[in-house]
Amino acid sequence: MPDSGVTAGKAGKAGKARKNRGTPVWARKSTLVMLIALLALAAFGTTTQTWMTATLDPNQVGQAAATQSAIQVQGSKAATTVTALALVALAGGLAAAIAGRIARWVITAIIVLASAGVVTAAATVLADPLSAAQGTIAGATGISGSQAHVELTPFPVLAVVAGSLLALAALLILPASRYWKTRTKYDAPGAAGTAAAAGPVDEIDSWDRLSRGEDPT
Repeated sequence: MPDSGVTAGKAGKAGKARKNRGTPVWARKSTLVMLIALLALAAFGTTTQTWMTATLDPNQVGQAAATQSAIQVQGSKAATTVTALALVALAGGLAAAIAGRIARWVITAIIVLASAGVVTAAATVLADPLSAAQGTIAGATGISGSQAHVELTPFPVLAVVAGSLLALAALLILPASRYWKTRTKYDAPGAAGTAAAAGPVDEIDSWDRLSRGEDPT
C-alpha cells in the first residue's frame, strides 16, 4: 500500500504544476511585479538625466552669460515631482506582491495616480520648457525671468512613455491577482495536522502539535 504522505505530496506538486501551466505569462506575480518595478525605475532614471539645455540671451543677462551661456537642466530640477512619484509607484509595485485582495485595490489606485502625476509633470515640461528651466537659470545666473532658447532632450518624452506604461501595468494587477494564491503562516497547520495524523506520531510530532494547540493524545 503506497505511503499516504508521499501520495499527497505528489498530488500537491501535480496540482501546483497544473496551476502554473494555467496562469498566463502576463498574470504571473513575479512577471508583473518586475514589470512595474522596471517601469518605475525607468521613470526615476529619466530624472537623473538632462531634460533640456537653455542658451541664455546675452543682451538680457549681460556679464552673467559670459560663464553661463548654456545651462543644462536635469529632470529632477525641471519636474521635481517625477522623482518622488516614481519611487511611490516602485514601492506600490513591491507591496502588491504580498498585499491582500482589498489592499491590492488601494495599491493599484496609488500606482495609477502616481503614474498620472509622472505623465502630467513631464508633459508640462514639454509644453512650456522655458518655465520649467527658470528655476535652474535663476540659480545659475541670479536673474529670474530670463529669456533663453531651450532645446529639449528625449528624456521628457521617455518619462511620459514610462509613466503611461506604468499606469497600464498597474491596471493589470486586479485581473492578474485572480491567479495569485496568497500563502500565510496560518495555511500550514491544517495540512501539517493532516500529514501528522496520516503517519506515526513521534515525540517531535507531539511537541509540534502541542505548539499548535492540538492534543496529541
